Formats: sequence, structure tokens, C-alpha cells
Amino acid sequence: MAFDLDTARSAFDASADLTVGLEEEFALLDPDGLGLIGRFEQLRDAAASEDPLLAEAIAGELISSEIEIRSGRGDDLAAARAVQGERRRSLFALAAAHGVELGATGTHPWADYRDQRIIQTDHYRRVEDGLKYVAWRNNTFALHVHVGVRGADRAVRVCDRLRPVLPVLLAISANSPFLDGSDSGLHSARTQIFTKSFPRCGVPDAFGDWNAFADYIGMLFDTRSIVEYTQVWWSVRPHLSFGTVEVRICDAQSTAAESDALAALIVACVAQAARDEDDRVPFTDLPNRMIEENMWRAIRYGLDGELLDLERREPYPAAAALERLLDWTAPVRSEFGLDVALPSFNGAQRQRQMLASGMGLAEVYAAVQVQTRQSYSSVLETPLR
Repeated sequence: MAFDLDTARSAFDASADLTVGLEEEFALLDPDGLGLIGRFEQLRDAAASEDPLLAEAIAGELISSEIEIRSGRGDDLAAARAVQGERRRSLFALAAAHGVELGATGTHPWADYRDQRIIQTDHYRRVEDGLKYVAWRNNTFALHVHVGVRGADRAVRVCDRLRPVLPVLLAISANSPFLDGSDSGLHSARTQIFTKSFPRCGVPDAFGDWNAFADYIGMLFDTRSIVEYTQVWWSVRPHLSFGTVEVRICDAQSTAAESDALAALIVACVAQAARDEDDRVPFTDLPNRMIEENMWRAIRYGLDGELLDLERREPYPAAAALERLLDWTAPVRSEFGLDVALPSFNGAQRQRQMLASGMGLAEVYAAVQVQTRQSYSSVLETPLR
């Protein structure tokens, strides 16, 4: 399969700025013990017969104990969130009717990856065949946000500008401290077992323009390193079908309000990067080795440690990460009314606080699960101010 530069580029030529698409991954859980259960196919088939609109919005994600809900393209964030809110409620109602709970943390605290089954689609058969253990081990759940960016060169340069922002977004969103029945010591175990294990994943190189990007992707196709673009799993990437910049760094969020606010922050970051590009704001393409220092700090310590100001080469408290992004994105947030009302502590911090209070791992997960069910299935919308 050859890489068709003209066809891929046309998606960005036809794109509109700041359209938004939301993708949220949920764990499928046994209501009795909250362990992972392989029920994706049952829910997919039930949706097809009971709720055709919902059926169009759900997708499988590697393992049968996972499901993804998609908003589709919205004209702006408010439109995407309105659709996603309805689809969440429909999905939670469908799952409840069929005896399934839905969980939203970046990893499941104790499920054994060896007990999970890869779903039977052509794409995931290729993933399993190509990656083996790396694919089997990846029982993770994430939030992905697509933001429309007009122009192929511009989309590539927006991705370049977002590279050093990725660890900051990860620290803010970290929500996977527990894995394999214990405290991993990490704040985002999801990132360690997915982003650090999959090929063509994590922080991409800075490409500078569409031709350099297309040359690399073309090489991957020509050498049969990949047979479809979705085998490029970078944490930020130009999406060739949608004409969007897709940000894929964040853990799944345990409450709808946090997922909505994090999506608003990501939209603001993409919008500000595009604005800075248009205004020719000076920018240095930092080498991956420097950004990776912050990636590790975000994985290990989340908001509890320090991140590096890579321009000044000095540390700062990670707890100030959100404020830094809010300062940078203030112009576009004000212009487009993007509200980023995130709590003082992220999901990983709150889970560890519960564990430190004397609760067991299963009790912590059960408490988080109650919050997830109540927030995502609520009939109330989180206001967009």
C-alpha cells in the first residue's frame, strides 16, 4: 500500500479550524466484583438492535473488556460535548441493562492482562500479530481529543509546538497509579505500559513541514513497517482522515466534569499553538531527549513532583503545571469561551489519598467507580462557560 501524499493532504486543505471530536475509552466491568469482563461484542450487538444512533458512536479498542465512545465531528467544543454527553448516557444505560459496569481510570487496578481477549477485527489482528506481548500487556484506557486545523504544513507545525506540552498534559491528567494488584509507584502506569512500549509512540520528532512528515510516513509504508496509518501511535499526530490534530497523551478521567475540562484545555492548547504559528511567535524545536525528561517526571510523580522549564533549564513544582498552561492559552480561552475547571488534585492523587486513609485497593476502585457511574450517566450537563 503506497502512501498517497495528495489524498492525505487534501483532508487538511478541506479542514476547518477548531472543529472538535472526543473519544473516551471505558473498561467493561463485572458489577459484582468490578473485574474486567469481555463483553464488548455483546454491547455492540445490543446497540445495533436497540439503539442504532449509539451503535454508530461506539468502537472496540484492542481488548473485549474495553469500549470507546465517540462524539464525531462537532463544529466546536460545545457541540462535541453536547453530543458526547448524550452518547455517554446512552452507553451507560445500555451497559446497565445488560449487566455491565463502566470504569474510567487509565488502568484496571488488579485485572490480569493474560485473561483478556483481543477483539477480532482486521486492525487488531494485525496489532496482535505484529506486537505480541506488547499488545497483550496493553490493557489501558485513555482520552483522545481531535481538533480541526486547516492546512497540512500548519497542522504539522502545530504538532511540533505541542511536543513539550505533552508531559504537562500528562501530569495534569494522570489517573492510573495502580496495576497488577498493587500501587505501581507511578502516577500514570498507563503511559509506561502503552506509550513506552508501543513502537512509533510517545513524543514524535519535530518535522517542520508536511513534506518531511510525509516522507517519513511514506518510508514506513514503502518498507511495510506499517500497512495503515493508525499503526502510528504518537501522543500527538496529524490525523490523515479527519484533518485534525489528535492529542492522545491523557489517561481516561474518572468523572465527566474532569474529562470535559481536560478536553477544553487540550482544545485551548491546540488553538493557541495554531495562533502562535500564525503570528510567527518564536519557537525552538527541542530535542526529544529533553522532552523525555519531563515525560518521565510526569509518569513517575504526576503533579506531586517537579517538571522542568525546558527553555530556562530549571525545575518548577508540577502543581503549577495547569496554571502555566492557563497563562499560555489565556488569549484563545477568552476568545472562544473555553472553561477549564479542573480540581486541585488529579485522579492519581485522589486514589492514593484514599489508599493512605486505610482503604483497600478494591475499596478505592469501588469508590471511584461510583463517581464514574454517577457523573457520566447523569442527565445534567456540565456547563461550558
